Amino acid sequence: MLAELGFWLSAYRFRAIFCDDVCAQTIRFPKGTLRERTIYTYLDRRSIIYGKIVEDDSSPATMPVDRPLQIDALHTNSFNPLLPKPLILSSQLAGWDRLHLIYHRQSPYSIPETVPAQHTINIYTTPVLAQVKIDGRWQQRSGMVGDIGIFPAQQVVPAAEFLQELGIVHLYLDPVSLSGAAFESIDPDRIELIQHLQVRDPLIQQLGLSLKQELETSTTDSRLYAESVATMLAVHLLKRYSVRQPIMPVPTGGLSNYSLKTAIAYINDNLDRHISLVEIAAIVKLSPHYFATLFKQSTGIAPHQYLTQCRIEKAKQYLAKPNLSIVQVSELVGFQSQSHFAKGFRQHAGITPKLYQQTR
Repeated sequence: MLAELGFWLSAYRFRAIFCDDVCAQTIRFPKGTLRERTIYTYLDRRSIIYGKIVEDDSSPATMPVDRPLQIDALHTNSFNPLLPKPLILSSQLAGWDRLHLIYHRQSPYSIPETVPAQHTINIYTTPVLAQVKIDGRWQQRSGMVGDIGIFPAQQVVPAAEFLQELGIVHLYLDPVSLSGAAFESIDPDRIELIQHLQVRDPLIQQLGLSLKQELETSTTDSRLYAESVATMLAVHLLKRYSVRQPIMPVPTGGLSNYSLKTAIAYINDNLDRHISLVEIAAIVKLSPHYFATLFKQSTGIAPHQYLTQCRIEKAKQYLAKPNLSIVQVSELVGFQSQSHFAKGFRQHAGITPKLYQQTR
């Protein structure tokens, strides 16, 4: 049974939640100068110690810990024990599959060791000053805006104490994405990424910030776009950060006429629902990476851009029919909401759906 206790530990005052079986291991935080820190320690699948240091005499604090905290991006509440302030942005409501994004800004705070269920990429949007626990020792690290951290799924991410305000974009990539991107060049069972605490990678930074912007400003269904970026990201990780770097030839020449017609027909026949890159690629028997590359070579635009164009053109046909409402049209062409439809239509057609309908 859980019992809530208030207690003094060393020179620190905590409010903590304990389960019956507190393990013997401890986590030791480094000496610091902050007047207030937040510490979380995972005990079991349901119980988390929460401690806020309200007094600090620069002495180490010791707290019981069982094992690293499991993080699953599919469940945004798994971030709640870690972050003092709520998320600013999340892809959860956007319905993204295989790739998830969160963005937050925090005052100085501490996190224990974690184990992510997905391959995790951190993109720092502010300078970084932190203490990181590596091989049992605390080390001070500093970084710049745009620095990247890469943490493979099911591997321990070191505990850290961030010593100044931090802004960070987290990308969580489903391991299935790497398997799908690699199946034409490497055995998926042999895929293993290498952990990097701090690297510079302009491509990953660009992809991450473009996804963040897509969530902030998108007027259309962003799921196919997110899936396309996930495919690019998976290929890049395999080429640069895997133990066995596959030889992945760049596809050229575009799709065959038959494959292009088949893919286009499938897109147009399914405008009223979400279409994934994986299923379109499967129709022409290609990996998502190869299909997206060859499709753009053939059409001049990416699959998600082509899908949006088709939806807008189909919407124009429906709007010419007086018996259909704008709400019905938005549903018939697969927009997530009427507001998304109105914004997307105006962006591409230069006029609102209502005004377009009135002029027909």
